[in-house]
Amino acid sequence: MAHMKIRVASPADAAALAQIAEETFRQAFGELNAAADMELYCRSHFGTARQGAEIAAADGASLLVECQGELVGFSQLRWSAAPDCVAGPSPGEIARFYLLSEFHGKGVASELMRVSLETLQSHDCKTAWLGVWQENPRAIAFYRKHGFHVVGEQIFVLGNDHQRDFVLTRSLTDDDR
Repeated sequence: MAHMKIRVASPADAAALAQIAEETFRQAFGELNAAADMELYCRSHFGTARQGAEIAAADGASLLVECQGELVGFSQLRWSAAPDCVAGPSPGEIARFYLLSEFHGKGVASELMRVSLETLQSHDCKTAWLGVWQENPRAIAFYRKHGFHVVGEQIFVLGNDHQRDFVLTRSLTDDDR
């Protein structure tokens, strides 16, 4: 897509990241979940202070996608502990990966995935992993298209609702791809 830029977030981006994170999360899951659970989750996960802390964390990075100067999506990466089902060496997590819905199907997500995987590799990660809601077939298909496969499950708590996520992994080393 013309005029697309992907960059690492800085502390000055915390408010904008909080806004896009909540907006894209609500677009993705709002109609499929109870309003009270959505409110509780969003209130505790997408504030400016929380996003500022995630941007500043030494064990992760937040990548922002801008199209023609407008923030349209992001990914948040972590290189820390992984669930037991992630057997590959040196794991790095794609903890969040979201775009505004009007940018789906335009190649923006594939470019964000490419940069996200390169960023994990640059931090010596050899295995990428992520959790995806079992009720999100579009996202599951996207991740499979990018080389991920299901290796297990984990619980994701949305407000008071305990949901099942698939855990997917893929190798980040040339000899395993």
